[in-house]
Amino acid sequence: MKGEKAVKEQEEAEGRKQIRLLRAEEIECRVSVVTAKGVSLLLYKDARVDQRILDETFGMFGWKRSHQSIEGNLYCTVEVLDRESGEWIAKQDVGTVGNYEKEKSQASDSFKRACFNWGIGRELYSAPFLWVPAGMVEIQQKGELYSCKERFSVASIAYNQDREICSLVVVNGRGQTVYELSAPKASGLSQSQMDSFTAELERTGVKLRAVQERFQIEEPEKMPPELYQRVMAALRKTKSLQAA
Repeated sequence: MKGEKAVKEQEEAEGRKQIRLLRAEEIECRVSVVTAKGVSLLLYKDARVDQRILDETFGMFGWKRSHQSIEGNLYCTVEVLDRESGEWIAKQDVGTVGNYEKEKSQASDSFKRACFNWGIGRELYSAPFLWVPAGMVEIQQKGELYSCKERFSVASIAYNQDREICSLVVVNGRGQTVYELSAPKASGLSQSQMDSFTAELERTGVKLRAVQERFQIEEPEKMPPELYQRVMAALRKTKSLQAA
């Protein structure tokens, strides 16, 4: 445990603390456009996800939000405490009005947009065009209008070293895959690199799971070279288990 704490402290000291990427269960799918040929989907997050990640990253008392109306538009300001200087750093954005509970929807939207400015969920901007053809979705027609009442969810998602979506699976309410983006095959690490990585874990006492969570690694042997260098640099700066 001491080794894991040392890695975290080292990262924060070097300014590499990052807001984590969204997990599959934190991403929701919304039907955007419906035609006779199929539907397009959008990926989004809700305010509860933003609140949870702010708590995780900055602590329950390390952030705050406020709202103000400017020329009839509702803005949200999210402030984060810089613990070194003691100052509050603010980022702000404006919300749009939804179809229901307009004031509440505008407040929620402005908060989510302000959180995007802090980097929460920004990876969703890298999402591909999500199209589900008519043969894989139930589409209703009334006159010249088309609608879709099906629900969709993200079954799995992965990101590359640039924090962009590189793999994505979307399923319908019956668990059937309706969209799939496969990640390009990674060349992976050499055996000597894996041996060095394993040796550093043993020396420091840092658990593999802790490294995977902190650096968003699913399969260590498939780490890109740039990420491998970052991980090894953090481990090498961590004290040995005996010394700790």
